[in-house]
Amino acid sequence: MSGSTVFVTGAYGLLGAWLVRALVARGDRVVVLQRDRTPRSALLLDGPAAGALDVVHGDLTDPGLVARALGEYEVDSVFHLAAQTIVGTANRSPLATFETNVRGTWLLLEACRLHGARRVVVAASDKAYGASATLPYREDHPLEPRFPYDVSKAATDLISRSYWHTYGLPVAVTRFANLYGGGDLNRSRLVPEAIGAALAGRAPVIRSDGTPERDFLYVEDAVAAYLQLADALDADGALPAGAAPRARGEAFNAGGGAPHAVRDVVARICRIAGTDVEPEIRGAGTPAGEIDRQYVDPAKLRALTGWAPAVGLDEGLERTVAWYRAHPQALA
Repeated sequence: MSGSTVFVTGAYGLLGAWLVRALVARGDRVVVLQRDRTPRSALLLDGPAAGALDVVHGDLTDPGLVARALGEYEVDSVFHLAAQTIVGTANRSPLATFETNVRGTWLLLEACRLHGARRVVVAASDKAYGASATLPYREDHPLEPRFPYDVSKAATDLISRSYWHTYGLPVAVTRFANLYGGGDLNRSRLVPEAIGAALAGRAPVIRSDGTPERDFLYVEDAVAAYLQLADALDADGALPAGAAPRARGEAFNAGGGAPHAVRDVVARICRIAGTDVEPEIRGAGTPAGEIDRQYVDPAKLRALTGWAPAVGLDEGLERTVAWYRAHPQALA
């Protein structure tokens, strides 16, 4: 799909910024949606990438905004990453979360359907599966979320796939593990908070007892998966009439391949940052609204595209710590 005109929502988030850089580097025309004029967000899209973008200002839920952008810029590919992504915020403000994550998704998909987008990749989450005693999650695992954020991503997932089965919109859904990497400006997340603390010589805060386990995926590996999945959507269009689609209407996992305890991740960060501070444990067990253990099986995506993570957890954390050392203003 190189040479496409691509529309990216959530372009100023962690994944979106790295994806936009990759798209610009390979020669795509990139149109992004920018809701807030936040100076710090420029950190994520500084340098050559920023000057190469067409920027549409407004909110995903503004009536007609996405439809106008798709038509005026003659968009053929869409990556829908915009969402309210913080579990605690979703628990406090479920209506705002549902408005962005659910209504925002169907507004975008309807605009894509009417416009005739050639390929659409939508970000759901591994949290859509809910808690399960059977791990790793596989794509045929039922979606059984219980909490507002998780429910919103399950709704995103189901609505998106319905647009293939009902309208033939070429769409695929991602259920990716916890992403990390340089450029995450949300200090409520584990990795940027722990790195900020370690580099400042203070104790990283752990809001659980440190035992919850998560699957971690380095952001550049996630970008590679998104691009390969979009290419697979394109390849589906060349299949013989009546052939079963391989990517369209499907959901795909991607992750690092193994769960890691929160306290282990923080210990690795402190070691890489060169500090001997001990974390401050502020919780007992798993925080309310969180799932205690999660990881995914990426075999389906690997079988379709050949994708596999190229960056292990230690290397990814080393790259991430180096990014924050080079951008101290991100931790201000």
